[in-house]
Amino acid sequence: MSGTTAVHGLERLSLNQITTRGWSLPEAVRGCVDAGIPAIGLWRDKVAETGLARSAKLCRDAGLAVSSLCRGGFLTADGPEERRAALADNLRAIEEAAELGTDTLVLVVGGLPAGSRDLVGARAAVADLLAELAPHAGDFGVRLAIEPLHPMFCADRAVVSTLGQALDLAAPHPARQVGVVVDSYHVWWDPALREQIARAGREDRIASYQVCDWTLPLPADALLGRGHVGDGHIDFRALTDLVGAAGYRGWIEVEIFNQEIWDTPGEQTLRTLIERHLTHLARP
Repeated sequence: MSGTTAVHGLERLSLNQITTRGWSLPEAVRGCVDAGIPAIGLWRDKVAETGLARSAKLCRDAGLAVSSLCRGGFLTADGPEERRAALADNLRAIEEAAELGTDTLVLVVGGLPAGSRDLVGARAAVADLLAELAPHAGDFGVRLAIEPLHPMFCADRAVVSTLGQALDLAAPHPARQVGVVVDSYHVWWDPALREQIARAGREDRIASYQVCDWTLPLPADALLGRGHVGDGHIDFRALTDLVGAAGYRGWIEVEIFNQEIWDTPGEQTLRTLIERHLTHLARP
C-alpha cells in the first residue's frame, strides 16, 4: 500500500468519504492529512463535484492512497434501455476508478426492478451484466468488488445478501477482475460467516474490508442506522481476526451512514474513528 506516512497503528486505516458527508473532497483530503490517516475511499458524486482530474491530483499530491471508489452496480436492469444505461454507467465508473488510482470499484448490485417480485430473475441480471463488465475492469486494472448488503435492503438496494452469494457470483471470473467486500454492518449476523470468509481467502476474493457498528434502535431510515466501531453489537476483534486469517492485508475502511455523525464536525468524527480503530481494530 502506498500513501502518506501514517501515525503508528493507523497504517491500514482509510476514511470512506461518506463518513464525513458534509465535507467536500478537498476538505476530506485535508482532514485525512491533518489526522494522519493514509487513505481515503471516494464517492463518485463527490468526485464529480470536484472534477475527476482534480480529484485524482488532490489525492496524489497529498500522498493519500485511494482505497476504493463507491460505487458502481445497480445491475438489476429491467429492459434493454435500462440495461444499456447500467452498463454504460459502470463502464464509466471503472475508468474513473483507474484514473483515481484505485484498483477497487465497490458494486452495490441493485434491488428488485420497480413492480417486480422476480428475485431469481434480478440475480440472473446481475450475473449477466457482471460478465460483460469483468473483462473491461481487468483491462483497466480495476477489480469489481461485490458488496453483499443486509437482507433488509434486498428489495431496494441489493439482491445479494450474503458473502456466499457474492462469492458465487464472483466465481466464474478471475480473482483480479471480481472480488467481494466484507462489510461488518452487512455480514456480521451470518451464521456461515466464518466459513465464507475463509473461502474468500482461499479464492483470493477479498477486495475491501469496511467497518462500522450495528446500533439499536434502527432509525426510520434504516440506511442511517450505522454507528462508530464499538458503539454497537459487532465483535470487531473476532471479525478482523477472521479477515486477517483469510490473508487480507489491505485497507480497513470506515464507512458510516448516520445523520448524527454527519451533523458532527468532521475533525471530531475523525478523532473518534481513530480512537476506535486503535482500540478495536489495530494490532499492537
